[in-house]
Amino acid sequence: MSKINYFIGKNNNYLWENVEVKPYSGEFEGVTRQIFVGPDEKSDNFHMRYFRLEPGTHSNLERHPHEHGVLILHGYARLQLNNDFFDVHPNDAVFISGNDLHQFVVQGDEPLGFLCVIIAKEKTK
Repeated sequence: MSKINYFIGKNNNYLWENVEVKPYSGEFEGVTRQIFVGPDEKSDNFHMRYFRLEPGTHSNLERHPHEHGVLILHGYARLQLNNDFFDVHPNDAVFISGNDLHQFVVQGDEPLGFLCVIIAKEKTK
């Protein structure tokens, strides 16, 4: 079913109306996600999520079959892609190929926030 999630955030506090803020994983304090296109919308082709990582935190170091499209909205990170490392900044767009090892590590004193799009056939974290 089509819908709109209105942005209600202010001052780098990124929030969307009627979208629950959930913990990323039990072992990752300071990392949250919001899913505005996903299983609840019965999206057959893709899921769109927003991740927020507080200073001093990081995402999983992981690899899986599905590709990712990532757009950095705010903050800075050191991104590992396989054995290479890159600095990413606001408005940088990242493509992560399936099965590539990847991890975002927050750099600096402000939170990192990014949009992430994946295919719907994989479970979202």
